[in-house]
Amino acid sequence: MAKPSPSYSGSKQLIALGKTIRAIRQENALSQEALADEIGIDRSYMGGIERGEHNVAVMNLTKIAKTLKIKTSELLAAAGL
Repeated sequence: MAKPSPSYSGSKQLIALGKTIRAIRQENALSQEALADEIGIDRSYMGGIERGEHNVAVMNLTKIAKTLKIKTSELLAAAGL
Protein backbone atom coordinates (compact mmCIF):
# COMPACT_ATOMS: atom_id res chain seq x y z
CA MET A 1 0.00 0.00 0.00
CA ALA A 2 1.29 3.44 -0.91
CA LYS A 3 2.17 5.70 1.96
CA PRO A 4 0.77 9.24 2.12
CA SER A 5 2.92 11.94 0.59
CA PRO A 6 5.34 13.08 3.30
CA SER A 7 5.43 16.63 1.94
CA TYR A 8 1.88 17.23 0.77
CA SER A 9 -0.48 14.87 2.62
CA GLY A 10 -3.33 16.85 4.09
CA SER A 11 -2.64 20.03 2.13
CA LYS A 12 -5.75 22.10 1.52
CA GLN A 13 -5.34 21.70 -2.25
CA LEU A 14 -5.19 17.90 -2.12
CA ILE A 15 -8.10 17.74 0.31
CA ALA A 16 -10.19 19.99 -1.95
CA LEU A 17 -9.31 17.88 -5.00
CA GLY A 18 -10.12 14.65 -3.17
CA LYS A 19 -13.50 15.94 -1.97
CA THR A 20 -14.33 17.05 -5.49
CA ILE A 21 -13.36 13.70 -6.99
CA ARG A 22 -15.47 11.89 -4.37
CA ALA A 23 -18.51 14.12 -5.00
CA ILE A 24 -18.36 13.70 -8.78
CA ARG A 25 -17.73 9.95 -8.44
CA GLN A 26 -20.83 9.63 -6.27
CA GLU A 27 -22.87 11.75 -8.72
CA ASN A 28 -21.85 9.26 -11.41
CA ALA A 29 -22.94 6.35 -9.17
CA LEU A 30 -19.45 4.84 -9.25
CA SER A 31 -17.95 3.00 -6.32
CA GLN A 32 -14.43 3.84 -5.27
CA GLU A 33 -13.41 0.36 -6.37
CA ALA A 34 -15.01 0.74 -9.81
CA LEU A 35 -13.23 4.06 -10.39
CA ALA A 36 -9.91 2.63 -9.25
CA ASP A 37 -10.32 -0.44 -11.48
CA GLU A 38 -11.19 1.71 -14.47
CA ILE A 39 -8.04 3.81 -14.16
CA GLY A 40 -5.77 0.95 -13.11
CA ILE A 41 -4.91 1.83 -9.52
CA ASP A 42 -5.53 0.11 -6.20
CA ARG A 43 -8.78 0.95 -4.39
CA SER A 44 -6.91 1.90 -1.23
CA TYR A 45 -4.78 4.34 -3.22
CA MET A 46 -7.98 5.85 -4.65
CA GLY A 47 -9.25 6.25 -1.09
CA GLY A 48 -6.02 8.07 -0.22
CA ILE A 49 -6.53 10.42 -3.16
CA GLU A 50 -10.05 11.20 -1.98
CA ARG A 51 -8.75 11.87 1.55
CA GLY A 52 -6.05 14.23 0.26
CA GLU A 53 -3.16 11.96 1.23
CA HIS A 54 -1.55 11.50 -2.20
CA ASN A 55 -0.03 14.01 -4.59
CA VAL A 56 -1.77 12.75 -7.72
CA ALA A 57 0.28 12.28 -10.89
CA VAL A 58 -0.95 14.19 -13.93
CA MET A 59 -1.65 10.98 -15.87
CA ASN A 60 -3.74 9.56 -13.03
CA LEU A 61 -5.60 12.84 -12.67
CA THR A 62 -6.33 12.79 -16.40
CA LYS A 63 -7.60 9.19 -16.19
CA ILE A 64 -9.80 10.07 -13.21
CA ALA A 65 -11.32 13.03 -15.03
CA LYS A 66 -11.93 11.02 -18.20
CA THR A 67 -13.65 8.24 -16.23
CA LEU A 68 -15.79 10.82 -14.43
CA LYS A 69 -16.72 12.30 -17.83
CA ILE A 70 -15.26 15.71 -17.06
CA LYS A 71 -12.29 17.63 -18.46
CA THR A 72 -9.23 17.72 -16.24
CA SER A 73 -9.38 21.52 -16.24
CA GLU A 74 -13.01 21.41 -15.11
CA LEU A 75 -12.14 18.98 -12.31
CA LEU A 76 -9.40 21.29 -11.08
CA ALA A 77 -11.65 24.34 -11.36
CA ALA A 78 -14.42 22.57 -9.42
CA ALA A 79 -11.86 21.95 -6.67
CA GLY A 80 -10.92 25.64 -6.68
CA LEU A 81 -7.45 25.01 -8.05
